[in-house]
Amino acid sequence: MHPQTLVITGAAGGVGQALLRAIDPAGYRVALVGRDRARLDQVIANLPKGLQAVPVEADVSQSEGADAAIREATERLGEPPTQLAHCAGTTLLAPLHRTTDAQYRECLSANLDSAFFTLRAWVQGRLQAKDSAGAAVLFSSVVARIGVSNHEAIAAAKGAIASLVPAAAATYGAQRIRINGIAPGLTRTGATERLFAAKGAEEQISAQYPLGRYARAEDQASAAAWLLSEAASWITGQVLPVDGGFTAVRPMVRPR
Repeated sequence: MHPQTLVITGAAGGVGQALLRAIDPAGYRVALVGRDRARLDQVIANLPKGLQAVPVEADVSQSEGADAAIREATERLGEPPTQLAHCAGTTLLAPLHRTTDAQYRECLSANLDSAFFTLRAWVQGRLQAKDSAGAAVLFSSVVARIGVSNHEAIAAAKGAIASLVPAAAATYGAQRIRINGIAPGLTRTGATERLFAAKGAEEQISAQYPLGRYARAEDQASAAAWLLSEAASWITGQVLPVDGGFTAVRPMVRPR
């Protein structure tokens, strides 16, 4: 079986690294995209046994950076990548009236712009391939599905991604290009570790979720790996909540 060629953006982050552990090493060749080459080299030094990967240094929040990333991935993998996992992004916790213009623009750039530009560049590559079929996964958020205080900017960015997924899936379904998304609950990674710093924060965060815990990077990576796989070959245009029931189930609050 010919291995799939996969681009992972934000590859040095917690979810990106967890995805490398979730996929079949024999089934993929991977281009790891990020802005920090040293961090990418460190990820490659600790790859799962048998997995082939190459580093691609690029800033995909800019259109030229996304184009360059897919172009270099194509050259180094020997074909337009068949799959995309766009794991790049940041978060911003600030109420609307305290969110500066600079913070807002940075939030949209890191999240929405990077998703739009990277997906566009990847789709262009698939359309040039002899067999255009492929699969992409983008990351939205639970805050795009339900109101959570102090998340206005990130909710706007992630909500736009949730709308981008079905629109692009509709456009390219006839070319057998599947495009899906994941809406994670709070996932503990290096990027969110500061939220757990206060005394009692871990217990408080866990209590918000019906399943009694916050997400691990592996939870999101497992969902992404499945959506990219042939097991999900009849699924497109969906945004899958991987949130411990946060947006669907009201947890039972027991008095202390």
